[in-house]
Amino acid sequence: MTGFRHVVLITWIEGTTTAQVEEVAARLRDLPAVIPAIRDYSLGTNAGVNAGGADFAIVADFADRDAYATYRDDPVHRAVVDDMKPLIASRTAIQYEL
Repeated sequence: MTGFRHVVLITWIEGTTTAQVEEVAARLRDLPAVIPAIRDYSLGTNAGVNAGGADFAIVADFADRDAYATYRDDPVHRAVVDDMKPLIASRTAIQYEL
């Protein structure tokens, strides 16, 4: 596979509820139907097998950097990100060529 991958790891603030995480996840899962630049999209809550990891992960694949930038700057995506920000204690992201 060739393309471009975006990976995000999130730790929620203390007190974030399961319902809040489920709402975020539902909104994120809607993005591939709205943003055609997304080639593949997966996300999930940490299974808790190992201590000390992040709480939540998002992995998004794109055809190339330009497709990623289209996603990054899309107003629907930006609205989801802005609504998530108050729940986030820490966020780490990386992008790389596939």
